[in-house]
Amino acid sequence: MADATRDVEKVYATADVVAKLRRLADALESETAFRIQIAGERIRVPARAEFSVEHERGDGEEEIEFQLKWTLEDDDDEDDDEKVV
Repeated sequence: MADATRDVEKVYATADVVAKLRRLADALESETAFRIQIAGERIRVPARAEFSVEHERGDGEEEIEFQLKWTLEDDDDEDDDEKVV
């Protein structure tokens, strides 16, 4: 199992972000699980993950975050089909 605590922010080249977002959109649309590699760690996101968009403003800057969130459960094997992002 992965480490319990991790908080990483990684900046990618625009072309890399575009490719990741395209594959992510395909996985969301087909309601399949997928894996994404962030800062060297591969993470499996189940199809049941909730997607949200967050907007923050303050101190002369703005931020938009696209967020996928899910609980870690023993039944994460539920999705056999997955996309690699």
